[in-house]
Amino acid sequence: MSIKISENLRTLRVRERYSMEDVAEIIGVSRQSVAKWESGESLPDIEKCVKLAKLYKVTLDVLVSETVDELESDEENGKYCFGVTKIIDGRVELPEKAKQVFELDEGDALLFLGDKKKGMALVKCGRLF
Repeated sequence: MSIKISENLRTLRVRERYSMEDVAEIIGVSRQSVAKWESGESLPDIEKCVKLAKLYKVTLDVLVSETVDELESDEENGKYCFGVTKIIDGRVELPEKAKQVFELDEGDALLFLGDKKKGMALVKCGRLF
């Protein structure tokens, strides 16, 4: 099982475009701890696994027991994990793959929906003008 955890940790970190230092700071450990987890040299404790699952927006089950192929297979079903983006100067830059998959162009209108318990979503509404 530790092989799957280590593979998934590395895959998810790279997919989300975090450095080992970024993950270490967010989780509250050293960069060396993150490196050991990803190499399979050691395992994160359950509290760290919970933080990692939240960071990568996956369940604990996915984090520890599914293979990388299973993590990526949801795209075949129309489900995507496009990665993390930041708010800079009040603006959100959409990941390039999201723009491609949903055929988003400059000037397209997006409806922003939110539910504090379930999260946020964007819906393509066409063009406003």
